[in-house]
Amino acid sequence: MSGDGQITLRPVRDQDEELLLAAYASTRAEEMARVPWTVEQKEAFLRMQFAAQNQHYAAEHPQANHDIVCRDGIAVGRVYVARNPDALHILDITILPQYRGVGTGSAVLRRLMQEGAERAKPVTIYVESFNPSQSLFRKLGFETASEKGFHQLLRWTRSR
Repeated sequence: MSGDGQITLRPVRDQDEELLLAAYASTRAEEMARVPWTVEQKEAFLRMQFAAQNQHYAAEHPQANHDIVCRDGIAVGRVYVARNPDALHILDITILPQYRGVGTGSAVLRRLMQEGAERAKPVTIYVESFNPSQSLFRKLGFETASEKGFHQLLRWTRSR
């Protein structure tokens, strides 16, 4: 990909646990900064929530692909995708903070959008209404399909 560096995906391996935890923790950093807990309490909470998220994904989407996002051979994030009969549903895409803003997430999303177009399926993802990544999804053409509380289902469909 021109200008994007070499973006590759590989399946998650057991030795990726700390990277996956770091990616998850990065999505909760702002929240953790506001709670008056010790570092140990925050770490225990994040590990518990990370384990719960993994159990939820495994139970609800057992056939989903769990991949590590690599840029120029360096593991920089994660992407989990359920290839359902009616849509490509992104369960999670997280790029580590130090690697954000250089097009890696956009490149991965564009690949999924291309796959969706080739399969004539929409690409969907649930995001929280306050999630800063919403601007990226909007820029790429995702639109709100539904809202429930502070969760929004965003959907991208190839323009006809």
